[in-house]
Amino acid sequence: MTYRFIVKGKVQGVWYRRFVSENAKKAGFKGYVRNLPDMSVEAVANIENEERLKEFIEILKKGSPYSEVKDISIEEINDIQFDDFEIRY
Repeated sequence: MTYRFIVKGKVQGVWYRRFVSENAKKAGFKGYVRNLPDMSVEAVANIENEERLKEFIEILKKGSPYSEVKDISIEEINDIQFDDFEIRY
């Protein structure tokens, strides 16, 4: 399954995407993270089950030391297969 997350708060200009990308890769997730024009961040990932979904949400919640996550919205989207986890610009 593929999920799309919108993360709001202090998440741009604070190494948030890099943190998410590195930790998602370490945990074996595939997808991407990118900044959005409204100062939020979008993450899209392939997630196999409920346990992995919780694990990915924890990565998004934790964020980088300078970030401050205020809200995360989640939606299941049409399945997209990724080969790796990357930062998109």
